[in-house]
Amino acid sequence: MSGPRGGQAAAGPPGRPAAAGPVSFKAACPDCRARFELDAAALRLVIGGSRRTTFYSFTCPECAAAVRKPAGERIVELLTGGGVSTLRSV
Repeated sequence: MSGPRGGQAAAGPPGRPAAAGPVSFKAACPDCRARFELDAAALRLVIGGSRRTTFYSFTCPECAAAVRKPAGERIVELLTGGGVSTLRSV
């Protein structure tokens, strides 16, 4: 997973610029090895109580596999900043 793409940065809250256009994220499928870009609506982020329970998920557009990958602090920051739907688990 790499950072958001698309849109130009617009003025936003201090320390966090808002995206002016659609944001897309580069991703890859571990099953079929396809590489592609997904928009924020295609991703889900779950923030748990530990590193083990914090992850993002998506469905591979090539092979339809359900993909779940760990999300460290930087990935969480990128996804939340890019408008990805977030669920906090307790």
